[in-house]
Amino acid sequence: MSTAVPPQSQPKIGPNDVLRFVLELFAFVSLGIWGFTAFPLPWPGVLIGLGAPALAILAWALFLSPKAVFHIDPFGQALVEIGVFSAAAIAWWLMGQPVVAIVFAVVAAVSGILHGRKQLAG
Repeated sequence: MSTAVPPQSQPKIGPNDVLRFVLELFAFVSLGIWGFTAFPLPWPGVLIGLGAPALAILAWALFLSPKAVFHIDPFGQALVEIGVFSAAAIAWWLMGQPVVAIVFAVVAAVSGILHGRKQLAG
């Protein structure tokens, strides 16, 4: 007896899914770096350095994760994603790294568009 899951029921993870995961982690880390470097330590630097990524992680978990608490339509998911990724890009811009901000924003936008097209297609 085999307990393997039939191939048709396994979720397909493509290159864009891996890229989106890396972008997600990069956004969270970026917000933490921004909080710790842009504000004086210990206060408010520690609070913002821990709070900004925590809020982004909470939003992602509530609305975008595969086991999201609130199931919203693809347009609502896109708005949450744009908010998190835009915050990370703006954080890099404010830290004086416009190249990182622009590259991150462009890659995140292209990945989001591809993901949105895939979601809306079926």
